Amino acid sequence: MSLKVFAASLMFLLIFSSCNETEETVTIKPLKYENALRNPLKGFTTRGIYDHPWATTAQTYIRWNEIENHESDGIEKIKNFCDSIWSGIEDNNVKVIPRVYLHWSGDRKFWPADMQEDDYTSEQFQQRVLRFIKMLGECWNNDPRVAFVEMGIFGKWGEHHGPSPTTEMQKLVGDAFAEAFKNKKVSVRHNWEEFQEHPFGQYWDSWAHYDQMWPHGNSIKKMNDSGRYLENYVGGEVAYDWGNGDVQPGPSPTESVAEEKHRNFVINSIRWLHCTQLRWIENYNQNNAEAVRGAEEIQKVFGYRFELDEVRFSLGDSLNVAFDVTNIGSAPFYYDWPVEVVLLDAQNREPVWKATFNDADIREWLPGENWTDPDWIEVGGWSQYLPDQNWDATGNCKWEKPPQKNRVKESFKVDIPKGTYILSLAILDPAGNLPSLRFATANYLNGGRHPVGMVNVKKNQCYPLPADFNFDDPGSDNSLYYKIQ
Repeated sequence: MSLKVFAASLMFLLIFSSCNETEETVTIKPLKYENALRNPLKGFTTRGIYDHPWATTAQTYIRWNEIENHESDGIEKIKNFCDSIWSGIEDNNVKVIPRVYLHWSGDRKFWPADMQEDDYTSEQFQQRVLRFIKMLGECWNNDPRVAFVEMGIFGKWGEHHGPSPTTEMQKLVGDAFAEAFKNKKVSVRHNWEEFQEHPFGQYWDSWAHYDQMWPHGNSIKKMNDSGRYLENYVGGEVAYDWGNGDVQPGPSPTESVAEEKHRNFVINSIRWLHCTQLRWIENYNQNNAEAVRGAEEIQKVFGYRFELDEVRFSLGDSLNVAFDVTNIGSAPFYYDWPVEVVLLDAQNREPVWKATFNDADIREWLPGENWTDPDWIEVGGWSQYLPDQNWDATGNCKWEKPPQKNRVKESFKVDIPKGTYILSLAILDPAGNLPSLRFATANYLNGGRHPVGMVNVKKNQCYPLPADFNFDDPGSDNSLYYKIQ
């Protein structure tokens, strides 16, 4: 047993004395897990697909003419291309955030051969872009490998500038993306001023950059004040190649995560804007001990983080299970993933019986609201962030409205052989209905399930876990995966 697991077991033993058995109901308070988790659909995001200690999302740029170079090209070309570049990601529990673009740096353009370069408004472009978006939707809308979709298409890097989409094109393309991606969250670059008819998310291409804190950051904040982050995710990338980025968030990914003044600034920006994921910053030096430590601090605040506060269970005519959970992260989880209750064989720890809660909607487990705003000063006629003030240390900031506990309870009919089983909880990826998203609790077994107690079906009795029950470390479990069919 590792020292970490031994310590967790010892702490859990101490908690046993506070477990209550009143009217056949057992109440336990699972141990909190203090380290970061490599959980799905949140956190550091890689630029391209490669292994990373924390990343479960990978941003993939796709040239339009790679997947459609002529009107005669169809859906199979898109599918074949995506299958080739996304091959095997499900085995590593990784999902992609694709963006299609027409124009890269300089004069590198990737329009289909039968279309006119830089023609973003003609009748031909309108017809082709609508057809293209529909095909993308048919390929990606139900593909479990796709986490979110960045709209892209317009302007350099698909960042909606050089040129920006016209008002007419925003309406046309916005409607098309909303129709094509009913099951995926779509984001755009300036969700506070473009594509306003739909609640698209936000990818900020220079996250928390000193020069953009007011025009971009505060604009996203105002959009979030109307509830946008409750409907769609906020993310993007940190930029290290222009302006006063050396001031904040720092001159390099390594300094952003390793140096306290930059790391705290990034953490506060994630809280402030309910950020789910970021890339470029993931490219820190993994041989730098301070960077590794700082990156874990940042990973903990990205997106959601579900603490399992208390579990209550009893067995009579039915198995009654209730639990309280709090999202101490920065953002909601945006998809309807089921919560599983399972009875495991006490010897081989394989499922003997399992079911899902009908009324558990993890999208409703919300973070706190209204993180402390930055300090602003007037510079050149507009407001700017004032360095080394209230965001210089995370302890100076807090939620105006702290996160609230969420209560889930249900009764289940259980018809299995008489015996004593391990009662466990899990959150499943619908792609295969496999355990995937982990609670921030040390009550953990490799494979994604959280043991909380024992159930004796013969005697209709429930108990806490034995004092010598050995937990696994959720931070070192790399066995999770999902299925694409």
